[in-house]
Amino acid sequence: MSHSTVPRSRAEADDRARRTPVASDGTTGTRKKGSTGKLSLRLRFRRDRVLILMTLPAVLLLLVFNYLPILGNIVAFQDYDPYVSDNGIVSMLHSAWVGVENFQQIFADSAFWNAVQNTLVLFFLQLVLFFPIPIALALLINSVVRPRVRAIAQAVLYLPHFFSWVLVISVFQQIFGGAGLLSQLLRQHGYDGINIMSDPSTFKFLVTAESVWKDAGWGIIVFLAALASVSPDLYEAAAMDGAGRWRRMWHVTLPALRPVIALLLVLRVGDALTVGFEQILLQRDAVGPGASDVLDTFVWWNGVRNQDFGYAAAAGLIKGVVSIGLVLAANKVAHLMGEQGVYKK
Repeated sequence: MSHSTVPRSRAEADDRARRTPVASDGTTGTRKKGSTGKLSLRLRFRRDRVLILMTLPAVLLLLVFNYLPILGNIVAFQDYDPYVSDNGIVSMLHSAWVGVENFQQIFADSAFWNAVQNTLVLFFLQLVLFFPIPIALALLINSVVRPRVRAIAQAVLYLPHFFSWVLVISVFQQIFGGAGLLSQLLRQHGYDGINIMSDPSTFKFLVTAESVWKDAGWGIIVFLAALASVSPDLYEAAAMDGAGRWRRMWHVTLPALRPVIALLLVLRVGDALTVGFEQILLQRDAVGPGASDVLDTFVWWNGVRNQDFGYAAAAGLIKGVVSIGLVLAANKVAHLMGEQGVYKK
């Protein structure tokens, strides 16, 4: 034993003995571990009890508002009648059981498949046109040298995120509507006016443009936070090796963003069947259900407007199961690419 580990006094030795845990079998050691070297469940609970108590309210909220409502999916297998009783649970218990009849009707419904097609088309458009834009804008803002200019640009791009969809659609109506600024400008120069807001053929591009204008700023915040963690030494080392601005971006910046891009891409794929319920519902009457109906509006129209709750619940259950499968598949692809994804292997 070296001289530095020998107690200098009896008081110091007693203090060290008091701080040394004693296991239940009488032996001393830092912690009692199992045969595999891991802490026992009891010791882990004692170690993390404060953190567990802090997260308990959030867990309760998730259970009450996210997991308990899952039991309501039993309505998808019933001819649910909410007017049987004022209590929803009693109504489920007294509604007729129809098995998979609702699912058979859905798979034979052309309106359902039209909603699926519109949903997938909107998802791929937003994935190709919307997803890369926050990355490009974040790289552009990050390259600005002056902090004041960078802060102003970031604030201007982030501001539309706080606008409601009613306001966003109103702004686009004033610009691209039949009496909007674009139509007035064309008429002043001898051309016919256009009404993009009520054109079914351009509706999907219109919805994507609205999403880009409203939510691109939120994505910029996420990517700028990832860029802030990149060490300046990496850029300096790359510059000393002769790398220009584009090579530094390709070999330093983008690899730093790769884990965040993979994570957001997995989450985006899992959210593929949810493409803006409120945004599309507000414009449904202008272009018609054939061009605008997606799965969410299909569920709302059948469940709320037509009072066919079992049919709508079956469509929602199909959407949930497919979304879970997409998340698992996308996360598996992220693992194959060497990224963590939503969770580790």
